[in-house]
Amino acid sequence: MDFSLFAHMERLTPDDPQDRLYEEFLSLCRMADEGGMRAIWTGEHHGMDFTIAPNPFLSLVDIAHHTKHVRLGTGTVIAPFWHPIKLAGEAAAADLMTGGRIELGIARGAYSYEYERLMPGLDAWQAGQRMRETAPLLRPLWAGDCAHSGEFYSFPATTSCPRPVQPGGPPIWIAARDPNSHEFGVRNGFNIQVTPLWMGMGEIETLMARFTAACEGVKRPKIMLLHHAYVASDEDDLRQAARELSRYYAYFGAWFQNKRPVRQGLIETLTEAEIAANPMYSQENLLRDLTVGTARQVIDRIRAYEDLGYDEFSLWIDSGMSHERKRASLSRFIDEVMPAFG
Repeated sequence: MDFSLFAHMERLTPDDPQDRLYEEFLSLCRMADEGGMRAIWTGEHHGMDFTIAPNPFLSLVDIAHHTKHVRLGTGTVIAPFWHPIKLAGEAAAADLMTGGRIELGIARGAYSYEYERLMPGLDAWQAGQRMRETAPLLRPLWAGDCAHSGEFYSFPATTSCPRPVQPGGPPIWIAARDPNSHEFGVRNGFNIQVTPLWMGMGEIETLMARFTAACEGVKRPKIMLLHHAYVASDEDDLRQAARELSRYYAYFGAWFQNKRPVRQGLIETLTEAEIAANPMYSQENLLRDLTVGTARQVIDRIRAYEDLGYDEFSLWIDSGMSHERKRASLSRFIDEVMPAFG
């Protein structure tokens, strides 16, 4: 089992200075590198202080200057916001600048809030179709003299400039949930990222079953499980984590629904009653379903994921917690959980 860190800058109030948030983000990245994690993943989001990440390549190139060994992945770029030539070129440039450490995660995107601002009229289905047209073009563009005539993009013979450092280009990962997206990724020789969000073992088993079915008759790529994790020092610490994660998912749901006013990049504050009103994100459910607990409990949960066939576990650290609490949990994860997997 490989381990990685999934992280962004997250701003909760106007009082949080963004320069400090970025230094805290880099601090977590340095911990992941020094602690022996395989990779750091950071994504793409626009106009949302909830997740500050307008260009993952910019972040990853800077992270490369603060780390030595860790791989650097986009988790994920939002395919419909990129022309295939631009995506191929920027991924290759980042690979060049980082000495061949880039991995390219690609998704259709999730927030209608972003769609209506960057591509008005775009919906999830068309976003998915654009992703399916873009991703298979990247390797031919890196190889050179790729011409294309498709539903969304058409261009004469074009070569990515620069070329990536890694032979064949950076490994490509597809964010997948439904069976068709698993099949698309596997049939194209891409690795798979899955995110059960607040859901637990049932969803984790379902996602693996879809991946396994898609692999029938073809070479099996890698599959990564991205899940919120917290390693608690004691029961009181764990209960506090559950409260914080419940609040985080309430805000996640509000952003996803895209019905609440947003001002200066911050969504209108949720009341305690509104947070408590959604049973899906209750503290009890999250304690049951997320990868949280004492070090021993987290080891047991990850061992179950490994037994299912997952190749990598990515610790999703965005949580609304203080930087100090994130660091403490990550330290326990590195020092107490990872060694159990050899």
